[in-house]
Amino acid sequence: MSSSTAVPGQSPIAETAPQSLCALEPRVPADRLVAEMVPPPRFDSVRFDTYVPDPNQPSQTEAVGVLGAFAAGLGGAHATGSGKRKWFGKKQTSSGGPRGVYLDGGYGVGKTHLLASLWHATPADPSLKAFGTFVELTNLVGALGFQQTVQTLGGHRLLCIDEFELDDPGDTVLVSSLLSRLVEQGVALAATSNTLPGKLGEGRFAAADFLREIQGLSAHFRPLRIDGEDYRHRGLPEAPPPYSDDQVTRAAYATAGASLDDFPALLDHLARVHPSRYGALTDGIAAVCLTDVGPVPDQSTALRLVVLADRLYDREVPVLASGLPFDRLFSDEMLNGGYRKKYFRAISRLTALARDAKGLVAQ
Repeated sequence: MSSSTAVPGQSPIAETAPQSLCALEPRVPADRLVAEMVPPPRFDSVRFDTYVPDPNQPSQTEAVGVLGAFAAGLGGAHATGSGKRKWFGKKQTSSGGPRGVYLDGGYGVGKTHLLASLWHATPADPSLKAFGTFVELTNLVGALGFQQTVQTLGGHRLLCIDEFELDDPGDTVLVSSLLSRLVEQGVALAATSNTLPGKLGEGRFAAADFLREIQGLSAHFRPLRIDGEDYRHRGLPEAPPPYSDDQVTRAAYATAGASLDDFPALLDHLARVHPSRYGALTDGIAAVCLTDVGPVPDQSTALRLVVLADRLYDREVPVLASGLPFDRLFSDEMLNGGYRKKYFRAISRLTALARDAKGLVAQ
Protein backbone atom coordinates (compact mmCIF):
# COMPACT_ATOMS: atom_id res chain seq x y z
CA MET A 1 0.00 0.00 0.00
CA SER A 2 1.31 3.45 -0.85
CA SER A 3 1.61 6.64 1.20
CA SER A 4 -1.17 8.19 3.29
CA THR A 5 -2.49 4.81 4.39
CA ALA A 6 -5.60 5.20 6.53
CA VAL A 7 -7.30 2.98 9.04
CA PRO A 8 -11.04 2.94 8.33
CA GLY A 9 -12.76 5.84 10.07
CA GLN A 10 -9.46 7.46 11.11
CA SER A 11 -6.93 9.90 9.72
CA PRO A 12 -3.84 8.64 7.89
CA ILE A 13 -1.22 7.39 10.37
CA ALA A 14 1.62 5.84 8.36
CA GLU A 15 3.17 5.66 4.93
CA THR A 16 3.09 1.88 4.62
CA ALA A 17 0.56 -0.70 5.75
CA PRO A 18 1.88 -3.37 8.14
CA GLN A 19 2.72 -6.83 6.88
CA SER A 20 0.60 -9.87 7.64
CA LEU A 21 2.24 -13.03 8.91
CA CYS A 22 -0.74 -14.89 7.48
CA ALA A 23 0.33 -13.84 3.99
CA LEU A 24 3.81 -15.33 4.36
CA GLU A 25 4.72 -18.90 3.46
CA PRO A 26 8.52 -19.08 3.74
CA ARG A 27 10.56 -21.86 2.18
CA VAL A 28 13.70 -22.81 4.09
CA PRO A 29 16.38 -24.90 2.33
CA ALA A 30 18.09 -27.59 4.37
CA ASP A 31 21.48 -25.87 4.20
CA ARG A 32 19.99 -22.83 5.93
CA LEU A 33 18.78 -25.03 8.78
CA VAL A 34 22.38 -26.19 9.32
CA ALA A 35 23.90 -22.73 8.94
CA GLU A 36 21.44 -21.29 11.46
CA MET A 37 22.41 -23.76 14.20
CA VAL A 38 24.08 -21.00 16.21
CA PRO A 39 22.93 -19.13 19.33
CA PRO A 40 19.95 -16.89 18.47
CA PRO A 41 20.44 -13.12 18.11
CA ARG A 42 19.29 -12.50 21.68
CA PHE A 43 22.37 -14.44 22.84
CA ASP A 44 24.97 -13.15 20.35
CA SER A 45 26.90 -11.20 22.96
CA VAL A 46 26.40 -13.29 26.10
CA ARG A 47 29.45 -14.75 27.79
CA PHE A 48 30.19 -16.40 31.12
CA ASP A 49 31.34 -13.08 32.54
CA THR A 50 28.04 -11.41 31.56
CA TYR A 51 26.05 -13.96 33.55
CA VAL A 52 25.23 -12.47 36.96
CA PRO A 53 24.68 -15.28 39.48
CA ASP A 54 22.13 -14.73 42.20
CA PRO A 55 24.19 -14.52 45.43
CA ASN A 56 21.46 -16.49 47.17
CA GLN A 57 21.80 -19.37 44.69
CA PRO A 58 25.30 -20.94 44.92
CA SER A 59 24.39 -23.47 42.23
CA GLN A 60 24.47 -20.64 39.67
CA THR A 61 28.07 -19.74 40.51
CA GLU A 62 29.00 -23.41 40.47
CA ALA A 63 27.48 -23.81 37.01
CA VAL A 64 29.64 -21.01 35.60
CA GLY A 65 32.78 -22.70 36.90
CA VAL A 66 31.84 -26.17 35.69
CA LEU A 67 30.89 -24.98 32.23
CA GLY A 68 34.02 -22.84 31.90
CA ALA A 69 36.15 -25.90 32.62
CA PHE A 70 34.03 -27.94 30.22
CA ALA A 71 34.62 -25.42 27.41
CA ALA A 72 38.36 -25.33 28.07
CA GLY A 73 38.43 -29.12 27.92
CA LEU A 74 37.05 -29.10 24.40
CA GLY A 75 40.15 -27.52 22.90
CA GLY A 76 42.68 -29.49 20.89
CA ALA A 77 41.93 -32.44 18.67
CA HIS A 78 38.50 -33.95 18.14
CA ALA A 79 37.55 -36.30 20.95
CA THR A 80 37.89 -39.36 18.72
CA GLY A 81 41.53 -38.50 18.01
CA SER A 82 44.70 -38.42 20.08
CA GLY A 83 43.84 -35.13 21.74
CA LYS A 84 41.17 -36.40 24.14
CA ARG A 85 40.85 -34.10 27.12
CA LYS A 86 39.81 -34.59 30.72
CA TRP A 87 36.29 -33.32 31.46
CA PHE A 88 35.14 -32.92 35.05
CA GLY A 89 38.48 -34.37 36.23
CA LYS A 90 37.98 -37.74 34.54
CA LYS A 91 39.58 -39.20 31.45
CA GLN A 92 36.78 -39.68 28.94
CA THR A 93 36.72 -42.52 26.48
CA SER A 94 34.44 -43.08 23.53
CA SER A 95 32.76 -45.94 25.32
CA GLY A 96 32.33 -44.87 28.95
CA GLY A 97 31.34 -41.98 31.15
CA PRO A 98 29.20 -38.94 30.45
CA ARG A 99 30.13 -37.05 27.32
CA GLY A 100 28.16 -33.97 28.15
CA VAL A 101 26.52 -31.75 30.70
CA TYR A 102 22.82 -31.26 31.34
CA LEU A 103 21.62 -27.95 32.80
CA ASP A 104 18.49 -28.53 34.83
CA GLY A 105 16.47 -25.70 36.34
CA GLY A 106 13.27 -23.71 36.31
CA TYR A 107 12.17 -20.96 33.97
CA GLY A 108 14.32 -17.90 33.57
CA VAL A 109 17.33 -18.91 35.69
CA GLY A 110 19.69 -18.26 32.78
CA LYS A 111 20.15 -21.76 31.37
CA THR A 112 20.13 -20.60 27.75
CA HIS A 113 22.52 -17.75 28.62
CA LEU A 114 24.94 -20.32 30.04
CA LEU A 115 24.48 -22.74 27.14
CA ALA A 116 25.17 -19.98 24.61
CA SER A 117 28.18 -18.85 26.66
CA LEU A 118 29.51 -22.41 26.48
CA TRP A 119 29.12 -22.35 22.70
CA HIS A 120 30.98 -19.03 22.46
CA ALA A 121 33.73 -20.14 24.86
CA THR A 122 34.47 -23.47 23.19
CA PRO A 123 37.75 -23.06 21.26
CA ALA A 124 36.59 -24.28 17.87
CA ASP A 125 35.52 -22.75 14.58
CA PRO A 126 31.78 -21.94 14.51
CA SER A 127 31.37 -24.51 11.74
CA LEU A 128 32.42 -27.19 14.26
CA LYS A 129 29.86 -26.13 16.89
CA ALA A 130 26.09 -26.46 16.64
CA PHE A 131 23.39 -24.84 18.78
CA GLY A 132 19.67 -25.40 18.45
CA THR A 133 16.50 -26.23 20.29
CA PHE A 134 15.25 -29.78 20.59
CA VAL A 135 12.54 -28.98 18.04
CA GLU A 136 15.10 -27.52 15.62
CA LEU A 137 17.20 -30.66 15.95
CA THR A 138 14.29 -32.93 15.10
CA ASN A 139 13.41 -30.61 12.20
CA LEU A 140 16.98 -30.91 10.92
CA VAL A 141 16.68 -34.69 10.90
CA GLY A 142 13.40 -34.33 9.02
CA ALA A 143 15.02 -32.11 6.41
CA LEU A 144 18.32 -33.98 5.95
CA GLY A 145 17.45 -37.53 6.92
CA PHE A 146 19.00 -39.41 9.83
CA GLN A 147 22.23 -40.59 8.20
CA GLN A 148 22.98 -37.20 6.63
CA THR A 149 22.40 -35.51 9.99
CA VAL A 150 24.86 -37.89 11.64
CA GLN A 151 27.41 -37.13 8.91
CA THR A 152 26.81 -33.39 9.16
CA LEU A 153 27.13 -33.18 12.94
CA GLY A 154 29.51 -36.10 13.49
CA GLY A 155 32.63 -34.01 12.93
CA HIS A 156 31.54 -31.29 15.34
CA ARG A 157 33.32 -30.54 18.59
CA LEU A 158 30.13 -29.60 20.42
CA LEU A 159 26.35 -29.91 20.05
CA CYS A 160 24.24 -27.68 22.31
CA ILE A 161 20.54 -28.55 22.63
CA ASP A 162 18.28 -25.97 24.26
CA GLU A 163 14.90 -26.82 25.85
CA PHE A 164 15.37 -30.56 25.70
CA GLU A 165 11.83 -31.88 26.02
CA LEU A 166 10.42 -35.21 24.95
CA ASP A 167 6.89 -34.79 23.67
CA ASP A 168 6.30 -38.18 22.11
CA PRO A 169 8.02 -41.59 22.03
CA GLY A 170 8.92 -41.20 18.35
CA ASP A 171 11.01 -38.09 18.98
CA THR A 172 12.57 -39.78 21.99
CA VAL A 173 13.79 -42.76 19.98
CA LEU A 174 14.96 -40.49 17.15
CA VAL A 175 17.03 -38.15 19.33
CA SER A 176 18.32 -40.95 21.54
CA SER A 177 19.62 -42.76 18.48
CA LEU A 178 21.11 -39.58 17.04
CA LEU A 179 22.92 -38.62 20.25
CA SER A 180 24.23 -42.14 20.70
CA ARG A 181 25.74 -42.05 17.20
CA LEU A 182 27.23 -38.61 17.79
CA VAL A 183 28.74 -39.65 21.13
CA GLU A 184 30.36 -42.60 19.38
CA GLN A 185 31.98 -40.12 17.00
CA GLY A 186 33.34 -38.01 19.85
CA VAL A 187 30.88 -35.13 19.82
CA ALA A 188 30.50 -33.42 23.20
CA LEU A 189 26.93 -32.67 24.26
CA ALA A 190 25.35 -29.93 26.33
CA ALA A 191 21.66 -29.45 26.93
CA THR A 192 19.14 -27.48 28.94
CA SER A 193 15.79 -28.57 30.25
CA ASN A 194 13.41 -28.02 33.12
CA THR A 195 13.52 -31.67 34.15
CA LEU A 196 16.30 -33.99 35.26
CA PRO A 197 17.33 -36.49 32.53
CA GLY A 198 16.03 -39.53 34.42
CA LYS A 199 12.65 -37.83 34.92
CA LEU A 200 11.97 -36.71 31.34
CA GLY A 201 8.61 -37.86 30.11
CA GLU A 202 7.11 -38.41 33.54
CA GLY A 203 3.37 -37.88 33.47
CA ARG A 204 3.23 -38.17 29.68
CA PHE A 205 3.86 -41.74 28.57
CA ALA A 206 4.39 -44.96 30.50
CA ALA A 207 5.48 -47.32 27.72
CA ALA A 208 8.42 -49.51 28.77
CA ASP A 209 10.28 -48.73 25.56
CA PHE A 210 9.93 -45.01 26.21
CA LEU A 211 11.33 -45.34 29.74
CA ARG A 212 14.25 -47.38 28.46
CA GLU A 213 15.06 -44.63 25.98
CA ILE A 214 14.96 -42.08 28.77
CA GLN A 215 17.50 -44.02 30.79
CA GLY A 216 19.76 -44.31 27.77
CA LEU A 217 19.71 -40.57 27.23
CA SER A 218 20.35 -39.89 30.90
CA ALA A 219 23.62 -41.80 30.76
CA HIS A 220 25.06 -39.33 28.24
CA PHE A 221 24.93 -36.36 30.59
CA ARG A 222 26.22 -35.16 33.94
CA PRO A 223 23.21 -33.35 35.48
CA LEU A 224 23.99 -29.86 36.72
CA ARG A 225 21.20 -28.31 38.80
CA ILE A 226 20.66 -24.52 38.58
CA ASP A 227 18.32 -23.08 41.18
CA GLY A 228 16.76 -19.63 41.20
CA GLU A 229 13.70 -17.56 40.37
CA ASP A 230 12.68 -16.42 36.89
CA TYR A 231 14.97 -13.44 36.18
CA ARG A 232 12.33 -12.03 33.81
CA HIS A 233 10.20 -11.32 36.88
CA ARG A 234 12.92 -10.06 39.25
CA GLY A 235 12.02 -6.50 40.14
CA LEU A 236 10.04 -6.06 36.93
CA PRO A 237 6.48 -4.75 36.74
CA GLU A 238 3.63 -7.05 35.90
CA ALA A 239 2.91 -7.64 32.24
CA PRO A 240 0.99 -4.71 30.75
CA PRO A 241 -2.72 -5.36 30.26
CA PRO A 242 -3.88 -5.95 26.69
CA TYR A 243 -4.57 -2.87 24.60
CA SER A 244 -7.66 -2.12 22.50
CA ASP A 245 -7.94 -3.25 18.90
CA ASP A 246 -7.68 0.40 17.87
CA GLN A 247 -4.46 0.96 19.82
CA VAL A 248 -2.86 -2.18 18.40
CA THR A 249 -3.90 -1.34 14.85
CA ARG A 250 -2.64 2.23 15.07
CA ALA A 251 0.67 1.06 16.54
CA ALA A 252 1.09 -1.46 13.71
CA TYR A 253 0.55 1.24 11.08
CA ALA A 254 2.88 3.63 12.90
CA THR A 255 5.75 1.13 13.34
CA ALA A 256 8.04 0.44 10.40
CA GLY A 257 8.40 -3.30 9.80
CA ALA A 258 5.49 -4.29 12.03
CA SER A 259 3.04 -7.07 11.25
CA LEU A 260 -0.68 -6.98 12.02
CA ASP A 261 -2.81 -10.09 12.27
CA ASP A 262 -6.02 -11.33 13.84
CA PHE A 263 -4.94 -13.89 16.42
CA PRO A 264 -7.39 -16.67 15.45
CA ALA A 265 -6.38 -16.28 11.79
CA LEU A 266 -2.69 -16.50 12.72
CA LEU A 267 -3.29 -19.71 14.66
CA ASP A 268 -4.97 -21.18 11.58
CA HIS A 269 -2.04 -20.08 9.41
CA LEU A 270 0.52 -21.71 11.71
CA ALA A 271 -1.14 -25.06 11.00
CA ARG A 272 -0.20 -24.62 7.32
CA VAL A 273 3.46 -23.69 7.96
CA HIS A 274 5.96 -26.26 9.25
CA PRO A 275 7.38 -25.23 12.64
CA SER A 276 10.91 -25.37 11.19
CA ARG A 277 9.91 -22.30 9.16
CA TYR A 278 8.59 -20.17 12.02
CA GLY A 279 11.94 -18.43 12.34
CA ALA A 280 11.88 -17.51 8.67
CA LEU A 281 8.27 -16.39 9.12
CA THR A 282 9.53 -13.62 11.37
CA ASP A 283 12.43 -12.50 9.15
CA GLY A 284 12.45 -8.72 8.90
CA ILE A 285 9.55 -8.28 11.34
CA ALA A 286 10.19 -5.43 13.78
CA ALA A 287 7.11 -6.00 15.93
CA VAL A 288 4.18 -8.42 15.98
CA CYS A 289 0.77 -6.83 16.53
CA LEU A 290 -2.16 -9.11 17.30
CA THR A 291 -5.85 -8.35 17.68
CA ASP A 292 -8.51 -10.46 19.37
CA VAL A 293 -6.17 -12.69 21.38
CA GLY A 294 -8.21 -15.44 23.00
CA PRO A 295 -7.89 -18.94 24.46
CA VAL A 296 -5.97 -21.44 22.35
CA PRO A 297 -8.53 -24.03 21.25
CA ASP A 298 -6.56 -27.28 21.38
CA GLN A 299 -3.22 -28.79 22.26
CA SER A 300 -1.84 -29.08 18.72
CA THR A 301 -2.48 -25.38 18.16
CA ALA A 302 -0.98 -24.58 21.57
CA LEU A 303 2.25 -26.43 20.79
CA ARG A 304 2.62 -24.56 17.50
CA LEU A 305 2.15 -21.28 19.34
CA VAL A 306 4.87 -22.29 21.79
CA VAL A 307 7.33 -22.69 18.90
CA LEU A 308 6.39 -19.29 17.48
CA ALA A 309 6.82 -17.70 20.93
CA ASP A 310 10.29 -19.23 21.17
CA ARG A 311 11.33 -17.87 17.76
CA LEU A 312 9.98 -14.39 18.59
CA TYR A 313 11.76 -14.41 21.93
CA ASP A 314 15.03 -15.53 20.35
CA ARG A 315 14.81 -12.64 17.91
CA GLU A 316 13.65 -10.11 20.53
CA VAL A 317 10.54 -9.19 18.52
CA PRO A 318 8.10 -7.22 20.72
CA VAL A 319 4.49 -8.41 20.76
CA LEU A 320 1.59 -5.96 21.13
CA ALA A 321 -1.83 -7.49 21.63
CA SER A 322 -5.50 -6.85 22.31
CA GLY A 323 -7.93 -9.33 23.85
CA LEU A 324 -7.00 -11.64 26.70
CA PRO A 325 -3.70 -11.31 28.60
CA PHE A 326 -1.10 -13.92 27.73
CA ASP A 327 -1.44 -15.76 31.04
CA ARG A 328 -4.95 -16.79 29.97
CA LEU A 329 -3.97 -18.31 26.61
CA PHE A 330 -3.90 -21.89 27.86
CA SER A 331 -6.62 -23.75 29.70
CA ASP A 332 -6.17 -25.13 33.22
CA GLU A 333 -6.17 -28.60 31.71
CA MET A 334 -3.23 -27.67 29.48
CA LEU A 335 -1.33 -25.99 32.32
CA ASN A 336 -1.75 -29.08 34.48
CA GLY A 337 -0.93 -31.57 31.74
CA GLY A 338 2.18 -33.18 30.32
CA TYR A 339 3.23 -30.15 28.28
CA ARG A 340 2.86 -27.63 31.10
CA LYS A 341 6.56 -26.70 31.07
CA LYS A 342 6.23 -25.54 27.47
CA TYR A 343 3.12 -23.51 28.14
CA PHE A 344 4.58 -21.75 31.18
CA ARG A 345 7.71 -20.98 29.18
CA ALA A 346 5.60 -19.49 26.39
CA ILE A 347 3.65 -17.35 28.89
CA SER A 348 6.89 -16.14 30.46
CA ARG A 349 8.44 -15.25 27.10
CA LEU A 350 5.35 -13.62 25.63
CA THR A 351 5.00 -11.58 28.80
CA ALA A 352 8.58 -10.33 28.43
CA LEU A 353 7.91 -9.43 24.78
CA ALA A 354 4.70 -7.64 25.77
CA ARG A 355 6.73 -5.47 28.14
CA ASP A 356 9.11 -4.71 25.28
CA ALA A 357 6.15 -3.55 23.16
CA LYS A 358 4.86 -0.91 25.58
CA GLY A 359 6.79 1.84 23.82
CA LEU A 360 4.95 1.18 20.55
CA VAL A 361 1.69 2.62 21.89
CA ALA A 362 1.30 6.37 21.71
CA GLN A 363 0.69 7.83 25.14
